[in-house]
Amino acid sequence: MNSYDYIIVGAGASGLLLADALGKDEFFKNKTILLLDKNTKQNNDRTWCFWDKDINSFDSVVSKKWNQIHFSGKQISKDYPIAPYIYKMIKGLDFYNHYLAQIATYPNVTFINDEVDKIDNSTSEVIIHTTKNSYKTGNVFNSIYDYKEPLQQKRYPVLQQHFIGWFVKIEQPVFDDQRATFMDFSIPQKGNTRFMYMLPFSKTEALVEYTLFSEKLLEQQEYEEAIKNYLSEKLGVKDYQITETERGSIPMTSYNFGKKNTLNMLYIGTAGGWTKASTGYTFKKTSTKVAQLISHLKQNKPLNTFSKKDKFWFYDLLLLDILYEKNELGRSIFEALFKNRKPQLIFKFLDEETNLWEDIKFISSLSPLPFIRALFKRIF
Repeated sequence: MNSYDYIIVGAGASGLLLADALGKDEFFKNKTILLLDKNTKQNNDRTWCFWDKDINSFDSVVSKKWNQIHFSGKQISKDYPIAPYIYKMIKGLDFYNHYLAQIATYPNVTFINDEVDKIDNSTSEVIIHTTKNSYKTGNVFNSIYDYKEPLQQKRYPVLQQHFIGWFVKIEQPVFDDQRATFMDFSIPQKGNTRFMYMLPFSKTEALVEYTLFSEKLLEQQEYEEAIKNYLSEKLGVKDYQITETERGSIPMTSYNFGKKNTLNMLYIGTAGGWTKASTGYTFKKTSTKVAQLISHLKQNKPLNTFSKKDKFWFYDLLLLDILYEKNELGRSIFEALFKNRKPQLIFKFLDEETNLWEDIKFISSLSPLPFIRALFKRIF
């Protein structure tokens, strides 16, 4: 049986970033690392977007940047400069190609294309059984996400950030490629939190996405009709070519994924609760979590002590409680934020970097009653 010091299950964002971080750090040069994934990662299956103050962050794989964002609601429609932040986009295939090539240069990191059948974590060592082989290790980082797990409990609400996006190409120069449409709530809400999200790559090419924060997914036709109506009625675009499509559903929950971590196995990525519960953003938080995990490993701390709750976990929980009970309040909450506060503070808060005074400043921009009710229900 092949034995490794560390085994990473899954070569998504969390798995590849962790494999790269371990491989390039001299501290782990004598550690053997295995990365397993059933997929060869040769398809452009997703895009990741995030805001960042570091100009050079991920620049080798960033395909587009914006220095402005646009927000529209019922009462406001406004462009915002976001410096020192930059809004960035990464295509999945560019990310996979770069990081798979990078980890191939590390002599102690091995990538094997194989599907995990079973993980036996009943002894001091973990045995991973795949369709082709079995592997033994003392430390597993597992990114396999079981979407049923958080649905089997009632303590923490589970919403979804679900969407369909069209990459469209048009003849006339309509799109403003200097700004990203962060949220456009001017569309019909239909009792939910619904908005359009648009990333223009040029004046004639853009990703146009219909997004909801809600419990239930829609039929495909409803997403597509909303995109058609937005292009036609809001942008005056009737003739276009759809070059690519994407579809996704990202869990939004404060459920404690970390409770199943053990001394030998840590769940990472979405499976480890690394998705920002209040927004569905995952990529930037994953990058931060990987850096924290590397520090944790260097201190030889048990894997099951890595995940911790903090004040931001509780803030997210209150928002999800509100949206779960009254999903239509999403537009008014986000509109109040962008009406009363600068996006720089909003980004800093969502990055979980604000101090207590900044927290108060952020929260005071919102109508207090829904949050007081949510807090009261959690306490009592």
